[in-house]
Amino acid sequence: QVQLAESGGGLVQAGDSLRLSCLASGRSYSFTRSAVGWFRQAPGKEREFVASINRNGKITNYADSVKDRFTISRDNDKKTIYLQMNGLKPEDTAIYSCAADENAILSVAPTAESQYDYWGQGTQVTVFS
Repeated sequence: QVQLAESGGGLVQAGDSLRLSCLASGRSYSFTRSAVGWFRQAPGKEREFVASINRNGKITNYADSVKDRFTISRDNDKKTIYLQMNGLKPEDTAIYSCAADENAILSVAPTAESQYDYWGQGTQVTVFS
């Protein structure tokens, strides 16, 4: 069983920054063999892709709406992925969830929900103007 635990959400003003973390754990789970990503779901909307990173951290993908503002990274020794969010906007308000694609191909940072095997519960990010 794999657990993904997000943290770092909160209530911030537009223009502020937040850093989300996602800690992976689980017996026999290989974090280094997983591509990981962040998704978000705003009230009344479908869940959408935010960012992803491949197994060794050298390949990343971003949604157009967050490109140049958000940065995804990972620390394989700590089994943790991060999402640094700068220049937050009210439209970034959502529940942010991390996800892991176990046994991912090295060159892939998946963007589709269907490619992910495990999901965290999410952390709330609220941005007010």
